[in-house]
Amino acid sequence: MKKYLGYIPLIFFLMFYLLIGLTGVSMAMSMILIWLGCFLLAAVLLHKGIIWGGIFGAFPALHMIYRGGSEVLIGIVLLLFYLGLGIYLGKTRDADAPATSSREVLVFFAKIALTVLVVVASGYAAIIGGMILLSEGIHQVFVYIGMFVIPSLLLPLIWLKRRKKFLTVWMIPAVIYFVSFGIHYGLEKYDQSITINTAPNINVHEYLPFREDSKIVKLKSKTLQLTENLPVIDGAAAFFPVYSAFVNAVYPETTELYDGVFEYNNTPGGYKLLAERGIDLFLGVYPSEEQKAYAEECHTTFVYTPVGTEAFVFFVHKDNPIDNLTTEQIKGIYSGEITNWKQVGGRNEEIAAFQRNEGSGSQSMLQRFMGDTPIMEAPTEMVNTMMSGIIEQVSSYRSKSNSIGFSFRYYVEGIIQNPDIKILSVDGVAPTAENIRNGSYPIVTPMYAVTYEENTNENVDLLLQWILSEEGQYIIEETGYVGISD
Repeated sequence: MKKYLGYIPLIFFLMFYLLIGLTGVSMAMSMILIWLGCFLLAAVLLHKGIIWGGIFGAFPALHMIYRGGSEVLIGIVLLLFYLGLGIYLGKTRDADAPATSSREVLVFFAKIALTVLVVVASGYAAIIGGMILLSEGIHQVFVYIGMFVIPSLLLPLIWLKRRKKFLTVWMIPAVIYFVSFGIHYGLEKYDQSITINTAPNINVHEYLPFREDSKIVKLKSKTLQLTENLPVIDGAAAFFPVYSAFVNAVYPETTELYDGVFEYNNTPGGYKLLAERGIDLFLGVYPSEEQKAYAEECHTTFVYTPVGTEAFVFFVHKDNPIDNLTTEQIKGIYSGEITNWKQVGGRNEEIAAFQRNEGSGSQSMLQRFMGDTPIMEAPTEMVNTMMSGIIEQVSSYRSKSNSIGFSFRYYVEGIIQNPDIKILSVDGVAPTAENIRNGSYPIVTPMYAVTYEENTNENVDLLLQWILSEEGQYIIEETGYVGISD
């Protein structure tokens, strides 16, 4: 029983901090952990019969006396406790019991140091490894096992005497874990390899203004140069290369992305800011009914100025034998009436018709295209994210022969440029620039410069007039859209 007396300070302070927490404790958590570590080390040494182990318990006691106040009495009590316990253990020691050798003491301290090293290294590796695994799309179950269970199994290797037996037992779950992890990782990588990012998540750094390596159309306007009261400009992702080129042409060269003048918040965020009058001009497709309703709530009147024309396109995997669909067939697919490719002349495969998130420009365009025809529920999947855990979201387009997706022509041809997908003709007409101009391609939409009626910044009208001018239309055409001048 006397061997366990050294644990009294550890248990007392551990219970004290667990019960009251850090409320009212004017000390950093790191210092509390150091104190508890000293009490633990002293208790273990005293338990092993090393009388001078009480010295480690004296360190927190001396620190308490140094801090002053009510802690002085606690520190004195601790010093007397370890002094008395040391004397008691010394007098009651069994003379026949073998003394602890210096080698045993050194081995014990080496184990303590190794334990601390394993805990710290495992914690660090767990955080970094967990972040890497989550970013790779690995399921959270595998991440948590890798972060906590596997590193924690290393500690028994330090303290157990029968390590071979433990290793044999440990290898069974370890092998199962790593084999399962390898299969899961392979499936995730395959899934990522066939997933095409049709969401407008453009790499804006490739299309920034005033950069030599920028992919935008570089034109310095000879008719308009804005220097003050700059309109705050924002837009859809697919239109970013266009309005970035506008900034490059007429704004000061000191203008930078997210500087309060040149913004990129995509369609949902951009229309929200325009309704709240946080921006002056939004470039993209027509807003959704919900976005227009929000503008009315904010007592903001949207004004639409067509500045270009774009085709709304549908695409499939390159190996899909279907090259053309009628508008009625597409409506049948997205209403859920047509569910198999053989119904439209293709293979006997179930159709996977992917959609976009609500409020996005392409999803709003799909809703306008469908008109009164109800759209079937979008296919969803369970996705794990580091912040929100397991959530359900609209499935991404997967490049399989049974998939069909939609977007805007320039985004697919000019930005995605994925060789594994092909754009379909609609009603026998391909969505080429010429067919958009002559009106033969059936699904086109104006690209708008959207402002609000209540705006008093005169430079907004000047910028609009310039966008409709020869220079502005040249940028639109050269980027890959169809202007309105033709």
